[in-house]
Amino acid sequence: MMRTVLSRRFVPVAASVLAVTAAVLVPQAVHQSDPDSAGATAVQAAKHDDFVIVGHRGAAGYRPEHTLASYELAARMGADYIEPDLVTTKDHVLVTRHEPEIGGTTDVANHPEFANRKKTKMLDGVATTGWFTEDFTLAELKTLRAKERIPATRQHNTVFDGHYQIPTFQEVIDLSKRLSKELGRPIGIYPETKHPTYFRQQGLPLEPELIKALNRNGLNRPDAKVFVQSFEVSNLKALDKQLRVPLVQLTSSVGAPYDFVASGDKRTYADICSASGLREVGKYADGLGPSKDQIIPLDAAGKLGKPTSLVADAHRAGLVVHPYTFRVENTFLPADFDSDANPNDSGDLFGEIAAYRKVGIDGLFTDNTDIAVAEEKEAR
Repeated sequence: MMRTVLSRRFVPVAASVLAVTAAVLVPQAVHQSDPDSAGATAVQAAKHDDFVIVGHRGAAGYRPEHTLASYELAARMGADYIEPDLVTTKDHVLVTRHEPEIGGTTDVANHPEFANRKKTKMLDGVATTGWFTEDFTLAELKTLRAKERIPATRQHNTVFDGHYQIPTFQEVIDLSKRLSKELGRPIGIYPETKHPTYFRQQGLPLEPELIKALNRNGLNRPDAKVFVQSFEVSNLKALDKQLRVPLVQLTSSVGAPYDFVASGDKRTYADICSASGLREVGKYADGLGPSKDQIIPLDAAGKLGKPTSLVADAHRAGLVVHPYTFRVENTFLPADFDSDANPNDSGDLFGEIAAYRKVGIDGLFTDNTDIAVAEEKEAR
């Protein structure tokens, strides 16, 4: 049975109670190894009249990232999915932070009781100094408050510094269920396992807790509105044997998956994104989450260049394509969409999204859900 990704605009309000009681159920893409797929591929699903908008770390353009307020705002702006990045506490509870190091996204430095927790660790081979989630119990983390990660760029977000806690993954799931009922449409979740090799090496693997959470909430099923993503490969292959939801292989324009580096595998993200590499990805995953410059590289002037064959190659491998990250500030936009010389001013995100839609992407990650939703409406 083929599972497709239904647009929020096709889900009737009357279905909202079902969306909650059945853990926000809607048809989904499925990887080719699923015996229930009857030969259907995720790329066929992508041809459905739909465009997937993922609230990247919530609505990070308007609230400190990875807070319940950020996730809720993204959903209210029209996101199909909210994206929690998963790390773990010392007592093995999944919480949402972009990195295990939390000095840049919380007020931990202002807590003298935690001064001795500051240390330097090797994070995916890079010496990193700060405070790490795995050195705190959940109760201790709950005494901290989130703050804006890039205050120079998003000064207006600093108004909310100190007002929000670090959420648990369960709290994000609960929020998605509540908002699904309130908004009359299913709000999906798109969790990412952050630095899985790093946490596994410390005896705190992310995957078992992720699987437990999805099972506990009735979300480990083919029609749950869930994608699971990772920049590493081995954990996705292992999850493919235990999860029935779509998996997404994240890639970057530079470097290699850290599990490859740790095991001595010489392959890079460029190898993964080759035509043959994507066929291999299609054996364990349903989607590709590339950096947007892997789809349209920038030229010497910082403007959009000629598109690569990545989207077409991924579609031929049966993969949907959800690139990251679309942000409104000039500093994050190609030069041809800048509004002026101030890097922190808002530019033409409408134009950038439209350019990528022409290449055939199936969705995107954005810090500015409201703009992506408005652009989608214009493009219909």
